[in-house]
Amino acid sequence: MPGAVVRFQDVRGKKRRLIVQERIGEREVMAVCKKSSYIEPGVILEHVADQTQPEVCAVGAVRPDPVNIRLCAGDMLYLTREPIPGGVAEDSRPAHIACIPSVVDQLQPGHRVWIDDGLIGATVEGVDETGALLKVFRTPVKGARLKAERGVNFPDTRLELAPLTKKDLRDLDFIVEYADFVGHSFVQDGNAIDHLVKALEQRNGSHLGILAKIETRAAMQSLPEIIIHGAGCHPFGIMIARGDLALEVGYERLPEIQEEILWLCKAAHVPVVWATQVLENMVKEGIPTRAEMTDAAMSQRAECVMLNKGPYILEAMDMLNEVLGRSCPS
Repeated sequence: MPGAVVRFQDVRGKKRRLIVQERIGEREVMAVCKKSSYIEPGVILEHVADQTQPEVCAVGAVRPDPVNIRLCAGDMLYLTREPIPGGVAEDSRPAHIACIPSVVDQLQPGHRVWIDDGLIGATVEGVDETGALLKVFRTPVKGARLKAERGVNFPDTRLELAPLTKKDLRDLDFIVEYADFVGHSFVQDGNAIDHLVKALEQRNGSHLGILAKIETRAAMQSLPEIIIHGAGCHPFGIMIARGDLALEVGYERLPEIQEEILWLCKAAHVPVVWATQVLENMVKEGIPTRAEMTDAAMSQRAECVMLNKGPYILEAMDMLNEVLGRSCPS
């Protein structure tokens, strides 16, 4: 319970106390130690309640800190099927990060892989029973640090994955009860929309709107099909998710691709959300660039414009409102 005290002696012999703040699960609590301490597996924890015999247990496995992997052009990187933390290169072994096994199965030599919003570019050298070996061909001049929880894109690979994961289905239980619409990331085709519609019907969520995020080549090629499957069933819209879409189709093709999406949706009377890095520098630094001001003005053809979070979000909203007001035809 909150306020409970757990005593221990860390690896340096220092006596420390953990004070329980709240229970976060059946077998988990959040606790705070007011002084620095060093803990490793095997450290003994003691909890004393009401002057009774102390309850004793030992610290189990401790999750290691995420590793920052430094990569330069020409380096090798291994995508392993094993769900293990990433690691730096050691001896003759390249650095490695984990990847979904079913994704690795669909990779082929020569396929490109973009990591961390395109900061790192690599190609598949080979695939074996344990994973895929990549060769980095592009990073900033001084290299790039690959941190934990960074996105990975496979523009040359048509990934055949389940439209909805088990976690997605659990999330839908909450969404149906509390939200007005559901965003569907990485929609590939009309079949993905059908799966979502069925899942919503099973949860009495047919009233919810659906926002299909267009962020892959497959989605772009299947856009008319996606619109037909979605617009006839629910309140429906399309998001031009330009971050991943740029990596999938190439930055040089993004302007024409976003135009095609706008044309198709206008013809089908489907609303569009213009998204990803709109007024990004303004939101984060408080000062817009000339290029993003032009981009913001272009967004007036969409029904909705999305801003990412940042310390200057309110100022960016005011600026966007003024830009759109001046750009929209009277």
